[in-house]
Amino acid sequence: MTKESLKDKTLKELLENPLISEVAKDAIRKMDLTQEEYYTWTLQEIADKMGWKNLERGFQRLLEVAAKGEYCFKLYDPKECEGDPEKESAHIVFFPSDDALANDRPFIFLVPGGGLVNVWNLTEGWPVACTFNELGYHVVILTYQVDVDEGALVAMGDVARAFEIIEAKKDLFHVDPAKYVTCGFSSGGYIVCLWNSEIGYRKYAKAKPCGCFPIYSATSYRILRDFEEWEDENEMEECAVETVGCSMEEACNGCFEIPEHVEGFPPAYVVTMEGDNVCNPEHSKRLVKALEEAKIPCKLELGPEGWHGFADGIGMIMEGWPERAMNWLKENCPQ
Repeated sequence: MTKESLKDKTLKELLENPLISEVAKDAIRKMDLTQEEYYTWTLQEIADKMGWKNLERGFQRLLEVAAKGEYCFKLYDPKECEGDPEKESAHIVFFPSDDALANDRPFIFLVPGGGLVNVWNLTEGWPVACTFNELGYHVVILTYQVDVDEGALVAMGDVARAFEIIEAKKDLFHVDPAKYVTCGFSSGGYIVCLWNSEIGYRKYAKAKPCGCFPIYSATSYRILRDFEEWEDENEMEECAVETVGCSMEEACNGCFEIPEHVEGFPPAYVVTMEGDNVCNPEHSKRLVKALEEAKIPCKLELGPEGWHGFADGIGMIMEGWPERAMNWLKENCPQ
């Protein structure tokens, strides 16, 4: 069946569709899209002017999933959320694949990025989940708490709570909670990397992932310390305190420094581009070097000069990386 074209629909029209009201407000968590110029543009205009070519596919799949019924699950109950609007926002969205074999495959646990101040479901959540669905994998998308103290640590608790829900609803989702691949973008990539550390799946007594896909991901506070342009030392220290609750020096020498603590990593397919001016590609290169030294299966897909935020790469030079990543994982680490 041919899907209805949404190219001539405006972002406003789509996000105001009552069918997806439960998640529309978190299209980009903590960003008021009604104040953005592109809010009244059509998806075609957004693709042409901003390069976001995957939005139509994401909305088509989101609308299909929402039309089937229950698909969004809050991480915390109302009592836990009293006086805490960020907890109230935290949820998972389940995108089931139509492939009959998906039930026997690992599911994808997907974590969009946003610098721990936003969550970019619009570009790195719904469209990417659609891509993995088409490849034959069920997907769980995490919207985590942002703009909070010790954001990366809070995110670990959100991931753990998400897995409690997945465990409770495994029959509804048709997934094995112990059989999953994590995929995260930028700060979401840091979250899935940190999940492999001593304060991640081991601390929360959850299963180790089958694989990990950090995409243009942050991995190293040492790189942040040494390569970022800081206004002054106070700004640098605030970054560490706000994200992991300690000094920059402690962050550089603790489990937060991912390349120094890869012993808990599953096989990893790492993707980034040279010239990324938001998240230095050295983050990915240093991670892969550490994994190679630890003899953990890994591969770096390094694109040529480009920009941050290519998501699933639709319409760009990195198009097809999700399929290449899954094929690599199947060939090198068959489940």
